[in-house]
Amino acid sequence: MSALLESIARIRGEVCALHTELTRYQLVVWTAGNVSARVPGYDLMVIKPSGVSYDDLRPELMVVTDLYGTPVNSLSAGADGATVAWTNPDLTPSSDTAAHAYVYRNMPEIGGVVHTHSTYATAWAARGEAIPCVLTMMGDEFGGPIPVGPFALIGDDSIGRGIVETLANSTSPAVLMQNHGPFTVGKDARSAVKAAVMCEEVARTVHVSRQLGEPLPIDEAQIDSLYARYQNVYGR
Repeated sequence: MSALLESIARIRGEVCALHTELTRYQLVVWTAGNVSARVPGYDLMVIKPSGVSYDDLRPELMVVTDLYGTPVNSLSAGADGATVAWTNPDLTPSSDTAAHAYVYRNMPEIGGVVHTHSTYATAWAARGEAIPCVLTMMGDEFGGPIPVGPFALIGDDSIGRGIVETLANSTSPAVLMQNHGPFTVGKDARSAVKAAVMCEEVARTVHVSRQLGEPLPIDEAQIDSLYARYQNVYGR
């Protein structure tokens, strides 16, 4: 098996397994939400199939597409030029595939993208309101507020454009797409899933805090210090 096929098999397994984290942390319901990962070194990505229950997901059901969201169903590989099928032609990629693909085309440093409709983060998105950085955890993980991206309809790369444009001026790995929900990015799919979990956690905590009164702001210099320490020192 070629290095590419081995890489795809590994990433399909990782992407499938990471979907269980979305249900574990109650970030999704029914078949909503998705995880994708870039195939390093190739213009390919792996993403959840559309409309398949989380309980029924298996690595071989993960859909391989190019970076324009077009499914790639086979590969000619090996010295003998044998064609290897890897994507079930009866499956279609997630309805958010165009958004993920746009991110990968325009943010080469990104290796994973996640979308959920987690309750508290989506509630902030419905208000079109950024989550203010009022927690040291937010300073650590996001380096500032979690920004809001523009309203965009599903079906083309409009959501992807909004994600890229919004995150271009932010240290946050999360963006709240207005009236839609959170999208998160990371160096790999696991990092993007972590960002989705943390996004929902701080969305809930800041919401609760605002029910009690106005949260206290953190000085920008202190936020920068928190972010630098956590990103460059913590856990090293």
